[in-house]
Amino acid sequence: QVQLRESGGGLVQAGDSLKLSCAASTSERSFSTYVTGWFRQGPGKERELVAGISRSGGITLYSDSVKGRFTISRDNAKNSVYLEMNSLKPTDTAVYICAADPDRMRPAKQAGEYEFWGQGTQVTVSS
Repeated sequence: QVQLRESGGGLVQAGDSLKLSCAASTSERSFSTYVTGWFRQGPGKERELVAGISRSGGITLYSDSVKGRFTISRDNAKNSVYLEMNSLKPTDTAVYICAADPDRMRPAKQAGEYEFWGQGTQVTVSS
């Protein structure tokens, strides 16, 4: 069991940068045993993977729309995963949600592959 809490969202202008954080609270297993990911869901849109990271951080996965602009990282000693977002666009506007799964070895694109979810943090990018 793991609880995830996102922070760092806000209102920014196009071209700005923002860093999201996801703090994990685990009861039985170390956070380092969870694959984690950042998803986003815009109004009227399906939830989509933004970026995922393996347990050790050695493997990352990005959607084509954010590749080269966003960077996912994690600090297992701090039970945290981060999403550094640069060159933000209005199309990046969405609720950003942290996800984790204890069984996978590699990050996955499908939301159904992740067992635990945070509540999300709103990111709004104005033009």
